[in-house]
Amino acid sequence: MNIILTNDDGIWAVGLRCLARELQRAGHSVHIVAPLTEQSAVGHAVTLSLPLRTREVREDHFQGTGVSGTPVDCVKMALGTVFRIQPDLLISGINSGANVGVDVLYSGTVAAATEAALVGTPSMAVSVDHFNPKDLTEQARYTAGLLERIDWPGLPANRVINLNFPDCPLEQSRGLKCCPQTSAVYEDWYEKRTDPRGRDYYWLCGEILERNLDPETDRTLLTQGFITLTPLTFDFTDRELMRKLEQSTGSIS
Repeated sequence: MNIILTNDDGIWAVGLRCLARELQRAGHSVHIVAPLTEQSAVGHAVTLSLPLRTREVREDHFQGTGVSGTPVDCVKMALGTVFRIQPDLLISGINSGANVGVDVLYSGTVAAATEAALVGTPSMAVSVDHFNPKDLTEQARYTAGLLERIDWPGLPANRVINLNFPDCPLEQSRGLKCCPQTSAVYEDWYEKRTDPRGRDYYWLCGEILERNLDPETDRTLLTQGFITLTPLTFDFTDRELMRKLEQSTGSIS
């Protein structure tokens, strides 16, 4: 397949490097267009008020283009008038840190895959439930193999396949589970700290509390050691409520 590879951790991230290598070993043509700096949790942000610059990154057995923007900027440039790549598939990852539940709204990783899906390119977001992985070769190899088991041309339009690996060696995982995303949200708080000059600053912290999790959803299963696979769609319309509003407001249907 002809694949665009991007991420939100930046072009030097271990997950992107491992995935690029394993996709190429599997015989795919890989075009890397990724942010020059980490862009975690930027969501679907697009750069409008600053120019975008690119930098070719060439190292031993690696070649890609770094972009001074967001993951969505990278996808727009890859698919649009700058690079004009016509891929069979776009993959975003492997991200450091899981993308489950409400994470899909914050995640630059998922946003990159979403941008591709919205313009008709099949896409997959890939993440691992660990914030400082040293080597993701096994997860990358698994991902390359999983591609062959999905009927990409047969997927409905505007879908993202969201794949998450648990925080354990791959051979210790409990296998692949297709599942919905959790509806639980983060319990957030800010830690107040003091910098070396005596000035206060705040650091966002948060977690999804276990008591709020439903069984058989992505966060629960990932914690239990399963590899999770969730198809995402981004039509946010509440059709049942829309029908009720039509009745109560006298809207013309």
